[in-house]
This record gives sequence, structure tokens and C-alpha cells, in this order.
Amino acid sequence: MAVKSPPSLLKTLLPGLVRLRHYPSPWFRSDLLAGITVAAYLIPQCMAYGELAGVNPVQGLWAMLPAIVLYALTGSSPQLSVGPESPTAMMTAAAVAPLVLAYGTSHATLAAVLGILVGVVCLVGYVARLGFLANLLSKPILIGYMAGVAVIMIMGQLSKVSGVPIEAHSIAGQVADFLGHLDQIHWPTFALAGFVLVLLFGVQARFPRAPGPLLAVLVATALVSLFHLDQYGVAVVGTIPAGLPSFQVPMVSQQEAVTLLSAAVGIAIVGYSDNVLTARAFAARNHYPQLIDANQELLALGIVNLGTGLFQGFPVSSSGSRAAIGNAMGSKSQVFSLVAFGVVVLVLLFLRPLLVMFPTAALGALVIYAATRLVDLPEFSRLQRFRRGDYALAVFTTLGVLATDLLVGVAIAVGLSVIELFARIARPYDAVMGKVPGMAGLHDISDWPGATTIPGLVIYRYDAPIFFANVNNFKRRALAAIEAETEPVEWFVLNAEAIAEIDITAADMLNELYDELESRGITFAMARVKQDLYAQLKLSGLLDRIGVNHIYFTLPTAIDGFHQRLQETGDHENR
Repeated sequence: MAVKSPPSLLKTLLPGLVRLRHYPSPWFRSDLLAGITVAAYLIPQCMAYGELAGVNPVQGLWAMLPAIVLYALTGSSPQLSVGPESPTAMMTAAAVAPLVLAYGTSHATLAAVLGILVGVVCLVGYVARLGFLANLLSKPILIGYMAGVAVIMIMGQLSKVSGVPIEAHSIAGQVADFLGHLDQIHWPTFALAGFVLVLLFGVQARFPRAPGPLLAVLVATALVSLFHLDQYGVAVVGTIPAGLPSFQVPMVSQQEAVTLLSAAVGIAIVGYSDNVLTARAFAARNHYPQLIDANQELLALGIVNLGTGLFQGFPVSSSGSRAAIGNAMGSKSQVFSLVAFGVVVLVLLFLRPLLVMFPTAALGALVIYAATRLVDLPEFSRLQRFRRGDYALAVFTTLGVLATDLLVGVAIAVGLSVIELFARIARPYDAVMGKVPGMAGLHDISDWPGATTIPGLVIYRYDAPIFFANVNNFKRRALAAIEAETEPVEWFVLNAEAIAEIDITAADMLNELYDELESRGITFAMARVKQDLYAQLKLSGLLDRIGVNHIYFTLPTAIDGFHQRLQETGDHENR
């Protein structure tokens, strides 16, 4: 038995490591700036998500540290930022809180076990090769999803950049809260955030390759320190706890584990959907879609969550906001995440006092700036010009994400995609083929004025596989093509170039069609039959009825067979 060579195994399990071994040195400047900027944002963000998950805020940073390193080694996206994120943090809190009350186990232990279970669920999905499900996420869904995420990101920062208290979680509720409390705007906070946004867009317009986000954060921090804005109510990050996580195996009862497992499945679905959608969206934007491997993302997310669970963290997924910030800074590879990892470690060990004056308003403005770069209006316009169905799908995805939540919105959009796909296959394009004066070959007679069929012969093309959803449509349109002929039809040739296979319902329908044509004295033949379809015709018994001599692998040979019918008939009568 052949043994897979180590390089192939390494590339399969650790694609990130393989890419790092061939890292182009000119990328380092962009990755360095992106990593430092993302670190400045993720430190307060991950602490907030730790609190949101119901654990100590420092555990948000602890969950982020192993996630960054493990994803850099195992993930397929060079730009995705993996770590604590609001949907998984909120789902963690919802799953853990009842068990804390029922069993008295600590939040931290239950959250860590939940992270491990999420990892196991993802690894089972990887082994089962369920990554193909991500292929249901089409480009219109990606465009609409990112637009919806951008709006959610912006609305989530309104309180930070204005000082207005916003307690609602829905988009409509957040807008209502904001507009209803405009009289409570904290003007120093609002002015600082506005200054940072103007600085960010100004630097982008004048110096597109300059580290605008990093510059904005540093300038905002300097302004807070110089003018003591914190004494005027401008919120700052404040004290950051010290220490690094340690390896621990959390233990819970069997009842708790079983209860957490159902929550782990839901979190795994949310986290995986977010990972693949965000990774593919950035890949499409930056022209490297071939790198994103949906099944590899299952493996990476599984390993990442196992790592966070074993290092006192909680379930994690990708962060669209951090990836957007990195992308805005020109991130090229997961080196930017490793730089962010190094910065966070330095901060936790040595530099905590330097971050005390980071204004949260500046970080909120940075997220808003990054969010605006996720809304691809030219792509919406292109979809509208190209095909209204794709445009409607993108818009509906955006509205679905905003009206429900990320997972439900995407699920609705995927459902619509599947329905639209079935509608296309159930009512595909068809054609009666004939000759066009002055043109070689056979063509759809409805496309060309003056095109004619061969008298007595109908060559019919159906542009989809025949299966249970379209058998009635196929039979009705095939018979209609025969009825439309002005001269009596002697042969009906099914051009099967688009019919890769049939199911048993289609096989039964073709047998019925054969009987009906035979009763009319019409010969049923097939052309351009592929090997797989040929085998299915044989298994269904239809091949024996049609006859091997009426199966043609090209259209010209089918036409030749039709023209030879008179000679064969005459020979038979002479005998």
C-alpha cells in the first residue's frame, strides 16, 4: 500500500505553515502594519467579548492567543482573523448560564468545555467531508452578506462614537434607541470619533498606502493624553489584566456535556458559516478564490476551538471587523495575525500601561471605516445589470442578515438559491435544432431567421439533466416540438449533450415517451450520449427498446442514420 509522502500530508493538515515557509519578504511591511493595527483593536474587543460570554474579560484575550496561532497554521485564508466574536460569545453565554445555576460549575469551566465540543463537532464535519455544503454560498450571497455585516458593524459602534446609550440588539432597535436619545450625545466623544473618521478617509484618499488606521489610533490616543479628554467623559480602554493562559483539561459531568453538545452544534454551524462566508468574500475581493478550501476551514475551526478550550478560552470564530481592518491596512498573509499575537503577548507581559488611554471612540471609528470598505456598491450595480435574479438574491441576503441575524439571513438566502436552482433545472432552456443557410453545423431554429429543420426529423435538445422535478416539463415540451412540425415526423432524436444522467422517474418517463412515439410510428433515437447515461439506459431497459443502432455519439451520424432509413426500408421490402 502506498504511503502518502510527508510533504503532501503537511500541505493537507498545515497549509498555513507551507505558505509561511515560502513567504515573500516584500509583504512584511504591510503585514506588520496590519498586525499592529489589528492588535490595537482586538485587545479591547476580545476583552469585551469575554465579558459578553459570561467569563472574566481577560479570558477573551486568552481565547484569542491560541486561535491566532492555530489558524495561521491550519487555515486556508491568508486574511481571516479568527478569535472571539459576538455571535459565538452570545451563544456561549446563553448555553452556559443555565448550567451554572443548575449544577454550580463555573462559567469558565463550562465555556472551555463548550469550546472543546465545538472543536469536536467541526472535526467530525471535516472527516465526513461536509465542506461541500459551503458551495451553496454563491457570489451574490457573499456580496449581500458582507453588506449586511458592514451595517451591523456600523450600528454596533454608534454608542461608542456618540456616547448615546443603546441597549437594543436588533438593527431597528438600535436605530430607534440612537434617534430617541440624540439629546444625550457626548460631544467630546462624538467630535473625537468624527476627527478620526475624517483622518482615516483623508489619509486613504491622499496617501492610499499609508498606515491610516494605525496613525489614527495613535493620534487619538495622543489627543486623549495631551488634553486629558478622559476627564471630560471620553471612554478609554483602561487597565488591562496581566498574565498568559495555561494548559488545562476542563471537566464537567456527563449531563452537562450532553446539554452543551447541542449548543456546540449550533455554535459550530454559526462559526463555520461565518468563517467560509468571510473568507470567500475577501478572497473574491482580492482575487485569490482558489486558496479557500471549505473542508479545510472545518478542520481549522475544529483545531482552533480545541486549542481555545484547552487554554481556558471559549468558542471562537472569524471576525469580519478585524479581517476588514487588516485588509484596509493591506494584509497579505497570516503573518499579520502572528504580528498581532506578538503584540498582545508583549502587552500582557510588559506594555499594559501604554494602552490605558486608548479611546474607545477611535476604535469605533476605525470599525466604521473598515465597514464602509465591505459594501461593494459597484458589484451590486453589476449584478443588477447582469441578472436581476442575482441582484435580488444579494439584496435579500443583506435584508435577511439585518432583519434576523447572520445565520438565519444566510440560511434564507441559501434556501432561495436552492429554490432558484431547482426552478432553472425544472424549466430549462430547450431547442429544436436545424440548419441555417450559410452556416455550418446545427443551430437552435428559434435563434436564426430562415433556419429550417430536416423534413421528417426532429432533433431536440434539453439543456438540463432529466430527473423527477422536470420529467413532465420535458415530455410536454418534447411532444410540443413534434406537434410544431409542418411535415409528418418520422424520427425524434434526443440530443443528450446536456443530460449527464437520469433518475428512475426519468427512466420511466422516457419509456412512456418511447411507447407514445411508437404508437405514432415515430422512431426514438438519441445522440451525444455519455458513457454514464449509456449505462443508466442499459440498466433501465430503455437501451434494449431503443436499440443500440439508434444510439449515436454525434449529431452528424444521427442525421446519416435518418437518411439511411429509406434505403434500409427498401432493402427490407426487397427481401
